[in-house]
Amino acid sequence: MALCALVGCRAVISRPQPRLVGPQAPPHFDDMVPTEKDKTTLPTYTIEPPDILVIEAVRVVPKPPYHIQASDVLSIEMEDISEEGAPPRSYVVDPAGRVDLGLQYGKVKVGGLSEDEAIEAIRQALIAKDMADPVVSVQLVQSSGLQPIQGEHLVSPDGNVNLGTYGSVYVAGLTLAEARTAIEAQLANFLDQPQISVSVFAYNSKVYYVITEGAGAGDLVARLPITGNETVLDAIAQINGLSRISSKNIWISRPSSTGAGCDTILPVDWREITKGAATNTNYQVLPGDRIFIAENKLIALDAILNQAIAPFERVFGFTLLGTQTIQTINRFPLGISGLGSGF
Repeated sequence: MALCALVGCRAVISRPQPRLVGPQAPPHFDDMVPTEKDKTTLPTYTIEPPDILVIEAVRVVPKPPYHIQASDVLSIEMEDISEEGAPPRSYVVDPAGRVDLGLQYGKVKVGGLSEDEAIEAIRQALIAKDMADPVVSVQLVQSSGLQPIQGEHLVSPDGNVNLGTYGSVYVAGLTLAEARTAIEAQLANFLDQPQISVSVFAYNSKVYYVITEGAGAGDLVARLPITGNETVLDAIAQINGLSRISSKNIWISRPSSTGAGCDTILPVDWREITKGAATNTNYQVLPGDRIFIAENKLIALDAILNQAIAPFERVFGFTLLGTQTIQTINRFPLGISGLGSGF
C-alpha cells in the first residue's frame, strides 16, 4: 500500500508499489501509480484542437438522381456490340457532354441526363443506326463533380473539421468512432450512404510538460506530445538530459482527474533510476503531467549574489575610473602631448 501524506491540498506519494490502472481510471493520490515495468493504457482518445485527422473515403456515391457532367467516367455495356464475357467499357464524357461510341455509332449527348435518361438516349442513337431494340446498361464510375475528401484535416480552434463543399463537422471531444459517425451523417446530406475511415495523423492535443528551474536565469518549459508509453526517463531524454544548473531533485506534479481539488506529487529518485536501474520511481507519464526539475541551489545562490553585487561593482568601477581620470588630468594638465614637447 502506498504511503501518502497530505500537505495542504497536495498529496505526496512516497515509494509507491506499482499496479496496473485501468484505462478509464487515471490514478489519484490514494491509488497505486503506473511505472516503467507496470504501465497502464490511456483512456479512449478524444479528439481536440489542434489534432490532425486522416479521412479516407471508402464509399462515395452521389445521391440519385445524379445528372451526368463533363469529365465524368461512365461504364457502358451494349448487348450485341460488346464482346461476350468482356467487361463493360469506360467512356469519358467530353466537355460538350457527349460520349464517343466509336466510328460506327458516333457520339451521343448525355450531359445533364440521369443514368436512366442516358440509357434511353444511347438506345435511340443505336436504333437510329438500324439496331433493333438494343439493350444498354450505363453506370457512373467516377464523378468529376464530387470533391475528394481524403487526406489530412486539421481540427480548428472551434472544434470543427472542414470538409470543403460538404461543410464542417464538430468533432472536439469525440472518439474516432463517434467522429466517423458524425462526418458520415454530414456527408449523407450530399452523398448516398457514404462510408469513411478516420484516424489520427498527429496527436497534438494531449501533452505533458517538462519544466526546468532556471537558477535565476528564468525557467524553461518544454511542451511534448504524449504517445502513452513515456516514462520520466523518456521525458528527460527528450530535452537532452539534465543541464548544469539542474539538481537531482525531480518530481511529477499530476493534476487531479476533475481539474479541481488535490494534485498529486510523485517524487523521482534520479540516482535510483539511472545508476541503480531501479524502476520504482520511473513513473509512466500521463497527459497533463508537469515534470519539475529543481535548480541546483548553489548555482542559484551564486546567481543571486551576482545579481546583488553586480550593481555595486558597476558603481565602484565608474567611481574608480572617474578618480583615475581626475588624477591623470591633475598630474598632466597639458596632456601627454605636452609632456613630450619638453624633450
